[in-house]
Amino acid sequence: MESATATRDAGLVDRYGGDARPSLLAHVRDYIALTKPRIISLLLVTTVATMVVAAPEGLALSTVLLTMLGGYLAAGGAGAINHYLDRERDARMARTRTRPLVSGRIEPVHGLVFGIVLGVLAFVQLAITVNLLSAVLAMAGLLGYVFVYTMWLKPLTPQNIVIGGAAGAVPPLVGWAAATGGLTLDALYPFAIVFMWTPPHFWALSLLIKDDYARTGVPMLPVVRGEEATRRQIVIYAIALVALTIAPVVTGLFGGIYLVAALVLGGAFLALATRLVLSPSRKAALRLYLWSLAYLALLFTAMAVDRAL
Repeated sequence: MESATATRDAGLVDRYGGDARPSLLAHVRDYIALTKPRIISLLLVTTVATMVVAAPEGLALSTVLLTMLGGYLAAGGAGAINHYLDRERDARMARTRTRPLVSGRIEPVHGLVFGIVLGVLAFVQLAITVNLLSAVLAMAGLLGYVFVYTMWLKPLTPQNIVIGGAAGAVPPLVGWAAATGGLTLDALYPFAIVFMWTPPHFWALSLLIKDDYARTGVPMLPVVRGEEATRRQIVIYAIALVALTIAPVVTGLFGGIYLVAALVLGGAFLALATRLVLSPSRKAALRLYLWSLAYLALLFTAMAVDRAL
């Protein structure tokens, strides 16, 4: 107990420069950090772009903003609950050991309650101000991330991010449902693209923090199968991803603008993945990871532009 208290107090001193009493603003920032806002920003890009794809004739600004609010609340709730469930593993990882729950800046139970409240608010807000289907889908994403990925798959199998990645691919479905009130087969394309993008994106990151995962006992692919096997899997999934992005052009959902973007962006993705195999290094893995973030945002932007024009 004394050791845990010392660790917490040290974290508070590091965070607040010797003053263990955080200001209100610092406390608010810590709660915002629980929602993982940088991850959510990319999810919201996929949500809004899909809304444009689903309803290119135009949407009420209020619908877009209310969908974004509900999406943030749902994803933020999932992130906060993830912080709570992963707090012991986070304490052993250099990348995460200064998180609010680990350092003691927020009591773990408070973080859990915060996440649950955000999830409930997301469901109620979307159901009332958008539609019930979007609310149900948002909750499916939250529950999938918490129970299927974080609690079940993550500590069990190196395929955790492959199967569990479905939860992160739900926001486009939420956007489609919000824009149209239903789902069609075309709605599966944005979902499938995010689903297929997730493994090579996350495996590039896992190559950078493999030692952290090894210390925590999380069976990420580089830990269990090795770095060489992980790099090969990244290339395989990158090829499948690029092929998948071209499929909606064949079906007529997208046209020339999107096709050019998909080929150019996908070509760069494949080039970086191939370079990671041929000349493996931390720099190559980092370059691929950063490009994968830009890739998804730019690809979904191209979807929206293509449909709007």
